[in-house]
Amino acid sequence: MSHPADHPASFALKVNGATHVVSASVDTPLLYLLRNDLELNGPKFGCGLGECGACTVLLDGMPTRSCVTTARVAQGREITTLEGLGTRAKLHPVQQAFIDEQAAQCGYCLNGMIMTAKALLERDPHPSDETIRRELSRNLCRCGTHVEILRAVHRAAQLLAAQRGEHAPARAGEHAGERV
Repeated sequence: MSHPADHPASFALKVNGATHVVSASVDTPLLYLLRNDLELNGPKFGCGLGECGACTVLLDGMPTRSCVTTARVAQGREITTLEGLGTRAKLHPVQQAFIDEQAAQCGYCLNGMIMTAKALLERDPHPSDETIRRELSRNLCRCGTHVEILRAVHRAAQLLAAQRGEHAPARAGEHAGERV
């Protein structure tokens, strides 16, 4: 006997400020709907277990693994993907900082790093190195750009402070070669 949730249904998801109607089982992973139905390729399929962070989106502002979050959980909530942060013409300060600091090599972890950093900076506009490392520790990166990622988050904090008309505090505790 099939379960009612197994049957496709039409429902709305609010993604990047726009409402999209999709047809799928409410138990479909959000990642599949974002990539396959809405053609948003910021979130990546990595491990499929919620462990690597490549699929991270913001769900009501909180970093969320979209590979293990169902459409049912996402309904009625604000979903933000990498594409929803900025445009090619006007990047979000976190995106710009990651470019400025050359904080990517393969780029696979970049989505999760940027989305997690954005959420962090919303909660803590001037995080310490320790805080950044702790927040990003569940985003796996094998390329070795950890120092650049750390610098990018600090640069993003400075860019965001400048947007708010604040002066960002000087960075303390930067140590070359330390891992995020």
